[in-house]
Amino acid sequence: MLWVDGGARGNPGPGGAGAVLRDGSGKKVAAMGWALGRRTNNDAEYEGLIRGLAMAASAGARRLEVRSDSELMVKQMNGEYRTKASHLREAAGRARAALAPFEAVNFTAIPRGQNGEADRLANIAMDEEEKRRPD
Repeated sequence: MLWVDGGARGNPGPGGAGAVLRDGSGKKVAAMGWALGRRTNNDAEYEGLIRGLAMAASAGARRLEVRSDSELMVKQMNGEYRTKASHLREAAGRARAALAPFEAVNFTAIPRGQNGEADRLANIAMDEEEKRRPD
């Protein structure tokens, strides 16, 4: 399972993303946060997904359940919503390309309260970004 999150303070503002990968037994395999520069919230969510997928591929994952508290991103990745904004179409395209190494990937929207570790990593990354470039 891959939990992903992203956010921006100010929207747009200093952005960060986080991802946590766990194996089938729930054991943490990898976790990472990334400072992203100036981003929108939705941009940061997609960047968390893209980087999380790369992390999972590097760890040798073949089948994934991706969990995110971004209902918009999950519904766009599941084909339930169209991606209208041009910058998000580009991000969604990069995310779809990042699915190539996997046999199967399912996307599930979860409540924010169930995404605590990925959210914590994204917030640490946003803190780092604010220290580098205060808006």
